[in-house]
Parts: sequence; structure tokens; C-alpha cells
Amino acid sequence: MERLPLAADLAALLGERDLLRGGGGARDADIRTRIDIMRGDGSPAGVDRFGLQRARRVARELSRQLADKSNANASSYGAQDAGILLALAYPDRIGRRRPGGEGRFTLANGRGAYFSEPQGLAKQDLIVAIDLDDRERDARILIAAPLTRADIEEHLSDRLHRRESVEWSTREQAVIARRTVEFDAIVLEEKPLPEIPVEAARAAMLVGIRELGIDALPWTRETRELQARMEFVRNLREGKEWPAVADAALAASVEVWLGPWLDGVTRKEHLARIPLTDALKSLLSWEQQRELETLAPTHIQVPTGSQIRIDYLDQSAPAISVRLQEVFGLQATPRIGGGRVPVTFKLLSPAQRPVQVTRDLASFWRGSYVEVRKDMRGRYPKHYWPENPLEAQPTRGVRPRS
Repeated sequence: MERLPLAADLAALLGERDLLRGGGGARDADIRTRIDIMRGDGSPAGVDRFGLQRARRVARELSRQLADKSNANASSYGAQDAGILLALAYPDRIGRRRPGGEGRFTLANGRGAYFSEPQGLAKQDLIVAIDLDDRERDARILIAAPLTRADIEEHLSDRLHRRESVEWSTREQAVIARRTVEFDAIVLEEKPLPEIPVEAARAAMLVGIRELGIDALPWTRETRELQARMEFVRNLREGKEWPAVADAALAASVEVWLGPWLDGVTRKEHLARIPLTDALKSLLSWEQQRELETLAPTHIQVPTGSQIRIDYLDQSAPAISVRLQEVFGLQATPRIGGGRVPVTFKLLSPAQRPVQVTRDLASFWRGSYVEVRKDMRGRYPKHYWPENPLEAQPTRGVRPRS
């Protein structure tokens, strides 16, 4: 039988009802099978005989037209070249196999597509999906042809885009720096960049931190206390000339205060490297750091000489927890914040359990201390519970030193 030009064969096939439609069992989706049938003799079993005859007539007529135009190249194509001819006609139908998903492809137009039955083409890296059933989210591939990277490079190079990107990957939770070759929505090649530009890596990591949230930073008790102390002073100053460091404010300005500390930080687990205390302190000038220590000290000294840590995170902050016996003789509640804010005292029993919470020690000594003393004398008789706490010697132990 006369050898028909491939372009004529393809045009005739695509203009007819599928020759293999209605055949029993799994239908071969490879268009080359149909070309072989077109170029063979007779009508194999399971093939639409009348459709085949029409397709052959159309192909012969198209072939004569091609010959009249002296298109010598068209007749030189074999069935193996069907993919590139179809790709030139339908570039948006070029598909690349998804990693780890045999039979599932991403098309150049961004659509997903798949073979619903086992196919030899399912193992191909690149195909052209000619006939699709697109009633579902991912279209079902009915007819396709194989394609090679070399075909694309030779005939469709103008649609290739080579670019370098540095981006945050939600799936990897890391900055991904890569060099890619893309054909519309398809990534044909992807390689890691040997070196990641510092500024680009920082910008991508900031995107990741915004996505992960401020809580993903390496907060410790120390850094949360520093944050609370800074907010304490800011409230005293009513925000005037003082940085806002509440979580919402930090999240809104993360590129300003955290950006300089992100060199070499490209993954979520790298966040543990950030010296968060230093990063927060860097928001303060030297004068402001001195003011912080003055207005929001970390500790307060009680009559025994003990330095008790001030808790700025407690609901009643600023607060300290101290044994009741250590504050004998302390007549008035100490104040911080330039004398504007009284410290909450959580007075503890010898067993470190709260017996009184007050911001007014003077009232406590005059009032409820009497009842507390009775209770404590019964529970802890070996300890010192003087009648007049304001004149008593404070102690860390069972009894004051004589």
C-alpha cells in the first residue's frame, strides 16, 4: 500500500472517530498503533472498518495536496515522529510524567492528566495527549504520542524558559534554590544552585518565618521575659520612642528586626541557631537598654539579701514568689517602673506554697498576717512566726540567727 505522509495520516486520524473505539479489553492509547493500522493492509479485528476506509481516503487526498505543494519533508516522517508533529500543533497538550506517579502527567497548560488503564506510554517521561476526557479534575488520556526532550529543544526552543529561583518550600520547610528549564507549566529540568545568593536566601527564609509564625522562633523563658519587660516599659512610656515587641508587632516587622540575623539560616531547624535575645536587644539603643534595666529590673532584693527574679509573664506581673519569712521587716511594697508600678508578692510557706498574694504589704502586715501566722504556727511549729513581723529578723532558714 502507498506510504502516506505522516501529517496526512495524523490529520485523517484526528478527523475521524477513533479507529479502536469499541474494541474489547484495554484500548491502546498510542497513536502510533493507529498509524500502523492506517499504513497496513486490510482491516484488523476490533478496528472500525468503515472509519478506517474513510481515514485512508482522507489521508490519500491530503497526501496528494501535500505533494502538489512539493512538501518533500512531510513524506519523510515515520510513525516515530508523530509526537513532535502533534506537539507543534498542540503545544499546550505536552505532558511530563509526575515523579513517582506512573501514568500521571502534568500538561503544559497546568492541567493534570492520566491513563486510566495500563499503557506502554505510561512509562514515558514526555508525551503529547491528543484526545482527552476532561470531565474530571484530572483529564483522562485517550490518545497520546511519545515525545523526547531533544524534540522540544530542536523544534520548540522558543517556548523554553531557563531561570534561577530561590523560594521557600512549604513541603520541605526549607529554602530551595534551583536552576530550572521550563516549558510553560512543565519543569523539564531542575538542578540545585551551587551557591545561594545571601539576600535571596534571606528573603525566602522571611517568607517561611511568616508562614510558620512567630512561635516557630527559638523562644526560651529568658527571651519571653525580655519581650515582656520591653513591652512593660513601652506601656509605661505609652509607646513613645520605644519599639513594639508583642508577637503581632514582631510578625509585622520581621524583616526589619530578624532579617540581619538570618545569614546561613535556610531551613526550619536552622531557626534554633538564631540568638533571639540578642535580636530583641538590638531593637534598643544603648540608652534604651540602660532605661530597660532601670525601669524593668530582672530581680529585686528582699530583706534577707536574696535576689528574687521578677516574673513579667505572670497574670499579676510584675510579680515575685518569695518565702514569707524572707520579707519580715519590709514595711512597704517595692515599686518598679520609676516608682509607678507595685510588685505583686506571692508569699510562700516553708513548703513553697502560696499563703498570700498582695500588692500592699503594709495592709497585709496590719491585717491578714495574724490569721496566716496562726495557720503557719500550727503547720510549721519549728519555724519562726513573730507577732511583730515588721521588727522581726528575716530568715531563709527555720529560725533567724541569734
